[in-house]
Amino acid sequence: MGNQLDRITHLNYSELPTGDPSGIEKDELRVGVAYFFSDEEEDLDERGQPDKYGVKGSGSPGQETPTHHLHHQLVLNETQFSAFRGQECIFSKVSSGPQAGDLSVYSVSALPALCKPGDLLELLYLGPSEHPPPHWAVYVGGGQIIHLHQGQIRQDSLYEAAAGNVGRVVNSWYRFRPLVAELVVQNACGHLGLKSDEICWTNSESFAAWCRFGKREFKAGGELQAAAGTQHQQQYYLKIHLAENKVHTVRFHSLEDLIREKRRIDASGKLRVIKDLAIVDGKE
Repeated sequence: MGNQLDRITHLNYSELPTGDPSGIEKDELRVGVAYFFSDEEEDLDERGQPDKYGVKGSGSPGQETPTHHLHHQLVLNETQFSAFRGQECIFSKVSSGPQAGDLSVYSVSALPALCKPGDLLELLYLGPSEHPPPHWAVYVGGGQIIHLHQGQIRQDSLYEAAAGNVGRVVNSWYRFRPLVAELVVQNACGHLGLKSDEICWTNSESFAAWCRFGKREFKAGGELQAAAGTQHQQQYYLKIHLAENKVHTVRFHSLEDLIREKRRIDASGKLRVIKDLAIVDGKE
């Protein structure tokens, strides 16, 4: 039965009415993809699979941080994405082509020397067991982050929250115009202490991205508000880059649904994604 659900998750991209899995929405019904998996509950105590990313190489050491840790650079064999709103590219996590960026990751101990208050961080888990999707946070300085974790917006030490793992600064992945750093930190600090029934974001990435860009589309139900009074609903497209000339495209009616699916794929691992999309394409 589990295998059947796995297949349904990838095959069922028809336009079906879906409510928000976290139960945030009260009276509204959205149109998006049908989800047959449980809502992610991100636990920073969990660790990831070493084969999920497949560390391909460790880089050249760079300058020393104030804590005398080398900037040990890693390149991961991970799923790459780009996302579009209509024909406009709004997100890019690719290592080649015109939208290419640096996807290198660093030890958590090196991150404070690489970022400044207002930066977005993505934390990745490379341990031996099942893991949640990458965790996003806003860096607020002094080795501290503000993030959505276990249904609460909280401030934690970066070193403690992601001890033993790796991360990177991901300011440039979303192509929206960012707010000034002071406002990014203010957005994050202004929501400290909120809990599940008060939160309008369904995952850490949506919260952190909202803090930096201020786009209501990152909020649960925000797409409906943005589309109110318009004749046509905006279309979003997630492109999953599997190989140099192999791209799988999925359509969504909201940015929130696109992010949720991207994070689910991130947690699955590249080899699992290639296998499942081969089933969708009729190759198995």
